[in-house]
Amino acid sequence: MNGTKIPNKELISTYEEMDDEHILTALETPMRPGAFDLTDEEKIAKIATHFEQIMDILGLDLTDDSLRGTPHRVAKMYVQEIFSGLNPGNKPAAALFENKYQYNQMLVEKNILVQSTCEHHFLPIYGRCHVAYISNGYVIGLSKINRIVQYFGKRPQVQERLTMQILNELKRVLKSEDVAIYIDAKHMCVSSRGIKDTSSSTVTSAYSGKFEEDSTKKEFLATIQTALEM
Repeated sequence: MNGTKIPNKELISTYEEMDDEHILTALETPMRPGAFDLTDEEKIAKIATHFEQIMDILGLDLTDDSLRGTPHRVAKMYVQEIFSGLNPGNKPAAALFENKYQYNQMLVEKNILVQSTCEHHFLPIYGRCHVAYISNGYVIGLSKINRIVQYFGKRPQVQERLTMQILNELKRVLKSEDVAIYIDAKHMCVSSRGIKDTSSSTVTSAYSGKFEEDSTKKEFLATIQTALEM
């Protein structure tokens, strides 16, 4: 088989049993040692070479004008766009500002676009994230909340992990325990393969501090209700 190693039948069976399960192995994105030893340019070059091999194995004609540049385009997209959140150097800086208005009620930002990638099949996840926090004396610019959501979305993900990573980062940045996250997203690995259910979506939420209290949680959910019904 030209030196190609094929997994044994028992291992393949295990993979298939896990195929449609939502497996979450760790809160942190699993990264190997030395993950950042290569520059982005070196990663793009290596990925392009391997993706060219994948296309060749599939039987595609890489001399065709339409396909010739695809390996490089895919590699560049992986490194600089849809998986750029793997690089901690791309984490958005979020400056704190004193809450001079003394606004001590919840601040809610609704309908933040979520675009991520399922780590099990490398297919898109897309939906909306709703974020709330109560100031502990400091605030951040609204756009920084969007950037934090986007940063953690730009990596292979499981929605549960994505939810908790956003929560923990906002708690750290805001120096406040009072944070809530609600994500409603569709998974292309569900709608375009396997069960092929195009109508379902996945909801995850995480609450910390005052948002663990029923009254505050209900207020948050009531505030985002109109967005959920859209």
